Amino acid sequence: MARAMTASSSRHNGAVAAIATYTFWGVMPIYFKLLGEVPAPELLAWRIVCSMPICLAIIALQQQGRSLLASLRNRTVVLRLATSAALTATNSLIFFIAVVTGHVLATSLGYYIMPLINVLIGTVFLHEKLSRVQWAAVVIAATGIGLLAFGELDMLTVSLALGVSYALYGLVRKIVPAGAVEAVTIETGVSLLPALAVVGWYAWTGSGIGGGSSMTASWEMAVLLMIGGLFTAIPLLLFGYAARRLTLSAMGFAQFITPSIGFLLGHFLYGEPLDTSRAGCFILIWIALGLFTWDMIHQARLNSHTKAPA
Repeated sequence: MARAMTASSSRHNGAVAAIATYTFWGVMPIYFKLLGEVPAPELLAWRIVCSMPICLAIIALQQQGRSLLASLRNRTVVLRLATSAALTATNSLIFFIAVVTGHVLATSLGYYIMPLINVLIGTVFLHEKLSRVQWAAVVIAATGIGLLAFGELDMLTVSLALGVSYALYGLVRKIVPAGAVEAVTIETGVSLLPALAVVGWYAWTGSGIGGGSSMTASWEMAVLLMIGGLFTAIPLLLFGYAARRLTLSAMGFAQFITPSIGFLLGHFLYGEPLDTSRAGCFILIWIALGLFTWDMIHQARLNSHTKAPA
């Protein structure tokens, strides 16, 4: 009984962390729009540089130095986290470029596709099982995405790149035997030298922030760049925490939060057009999410009754 309650509490905490993570990422276009003048590689580099002190501070406050050293001594862990660092960097670059060039809805499509990729990875490689209702939800979501993709073929390359890169990131993080804080710290650490090199190159050439005639460095921009460290580290910490406590399939459908927010921002805040295929996709995906969530709650109640003592 105690073990079941502990597992239930772990799943609950993982669900809260997942919701917070994807809500955070959902509103990120607002932040990136404010930094539209900064070259994408330089912005990514500054985010990494500013994230490192935050990660180390959290390690110190939580007294996880020994755990971090243990993970660093494990070559497999470091190699896998280097891979996940490359995947999340690629995803961030694509996302930033799409947002600042007026394609927020393209990012929404990409993150709608990603949960289906997660479900595929979870069922094929991790042997996670879906119920009939959950499979029906997958079919409905796929139909919605098909409608959106059919009407937005020019967005498909960006969308697929976003979806695949982050689905693979989730898979790598799922199989890495390291805590959320240690994992993000190592990811940031292996990216730090390349990031410093990028920052140095932009400073030396004068082609980055404050270096061109159309760009004026200001304290507001500097503050925004520094805040980028928090905006990078916090959701990744939450993601790592959630990924260790939820199935990939559950994580996949929780991820609909991010593209839904992006969809609303793209249309209502930034005025990107909403046609019939996009509206149809939005409705079908939320129907699928409702079905999937209802079935998960229903199965959890059945399991609790089954395990209850006589």
